[in-house]
Amino acid sequence: MTTTDQNNAERAKKIKIFLMDVDGVLTDGKMYYIPGKGKEMVEFKAFHSLDGIGLRLLNQFGIATGVITGRESPGTEERAKGLGMSYAYQGFLSKLDPLQRILSATGLKPENVAYMGDDWTDIPVLKKAGLACAPHNALDEVKGVSHLVTAKDGGMGAVRQVCDFILKSQGHWRTVMGYVESAHWPPIIKTPMKIVRYSKGGK
Repeated sequence: MTTTDQNNAERAKKIKIFLMDVDGVLTDGKMYYIPGKGKEMVEFKAFHSLDGIGLRLLNQFGIATGVITGRESPGTEERAKGLGMSYAYQGFLSKLDPLQRILSATGLKPENVAYMGDDWTDIPVLKKAGLACAPHNALDEVKGVSHLVTAKDGGMGAVRQVCDFILKSQGHWRTVMGYVESAHWPPIIKTPMKIVRYSKGGK
């Protein structure tokens, strides 16, 4: 393990919540539109199944999850609910306010937060997060302020790599492998989700 890996593992041990952007992180960043009723066009998103188990396992071990995104999408809300996320902030191009709200509500400190983003709007939160993460295809400026850059691109299992890193760093991996070997998975934890919408446009 390199010095950087060791430092990141120490950061990951303190994480109690994993927050993330959506487009370009949980998705590949592409916008898909299909005809809806009448002349209305409907946006939809594609999420990677690999991320799902990782995020659910974080919940299993008491680590909350949530999204902060500049866009509003019913698909994002549905995905967040399905994964047992605690927070879904949509329409927030400036993401420091949602972060501060979450810290105030939970009593957590920035060092307890992992955040993953890929674009300039994520940089202010990444600079505050205890574990700042970026997918492989994030902008260079974003990777430059991140502690951990995944080998996978956004929407292709990058979030899962962060989940696994946190689980390993906090000593949960043997238990996780026990689930795998026994094929006996714990029930999905249903977490009440705080949904906040604030339309300001954005990515």
